[in-house]
Amino acid sequence: MLLSLLAVLLVDEASLLAERVHSSPKLPLKRTEVRVQVPGLGFPSAVTMDAAGLIYILQREETLDPVMVVNRQGRVLRSWGKALFTIPHSIRLDPQGNVWTVDSSTSQVRKFSARGELLMTLEVGGQPKNGSNFNGATDIAFAPNGHLYISDGYGNARILEYTPEGKRVREWGSAGTGPGQFQQPHGLAIDDRGIVYVADRKNGRVQRFDLTGKFLSEWTGLGMVTAVTFHQGSVWIGTQQRNEPTSADGWLLQLDRSTGKILGHVPSAHGHHCINLSGGRILSGARPDHVYLFQPEPAKKQP
Repeated sequence: MLLSLLAVLLVDEASLLAERVHSSPKLPLKRTEVRVQVPGLGFPSAVTMDAAGLIYILQREETLDPVMVVNRQGRVLRSWGKALFTIPHSIRLDPQGNVWTVDSSTSQVRKFSARGELLMTLEVGGQPKNGSNFNGATDIAFAPNGHLYISDGYGNARILEYTPEGKRVREWGSAGTGPGQFQQPHGLAIDDRGIVYVADRKNGRVQRFDLTGKFLSEWTGLGMVTAVTFHQGSVWIGTQQRNEPTSADGWLLQLDRSTGKILGHVPSAHGHHCINLSGGRILSGARPDHVYLFQPEPAKKQP
């Protein structure tokens, strides 16, 4: 009975979300695939780009290096990390150009140089025995003061703060549906005002906090939010319907940073994590082996 009621509620939620999305402008972003020139590429669970336009990919094919750095034509320039990861989950670049990765099985967060030298390993720890390989951290973000924030969403339901040197400062969150509670905090972003955005995946919302973990607000009814990203005043999420498989297609949504209102949408293949870049561009990894760049259409020449 309860399962049937939940199914009905999810269908109603899906209908409302589809209505909200399609009543917003479809944004003029052209999708281009970056075809990585390596046979057997695995699922690119996360991607990012540096200031020079090089793309950093964290992928899951075990016979290949998990971290790959490619140019816009998809040629692999360097790679590293074989045997270091169990479930590669997130990759981010800090403001200094260092590469940070998150393993969702071991719950290890690693810092590398842009050339692949291992600089630091954080053992998040505190993993419960849940019988699943997915039992660790999910994402990392960087605060304006240089501190590190990590979402620990598989097995736990919390956000952790660390100093740049790797000393834990605080943590907050617990399992549940209330303010400051999570059901799989999956993505993380911090804006220039020090607001922490958490993609609360299975609760279908984004929650907002200050840097100390004080709850500020929540944006609900957004579907299965897997990713949240901020750049140059703009907040985007990657999401899909909660009543569909996790591999289903969905949308990239631009949100008002104050209210969470949907400002525009782009249809998207399943995007596990995405990153908001300069110039209104979005980079996303998608199942089974795709890397997509969404960028503004060039202006049409006047006759």
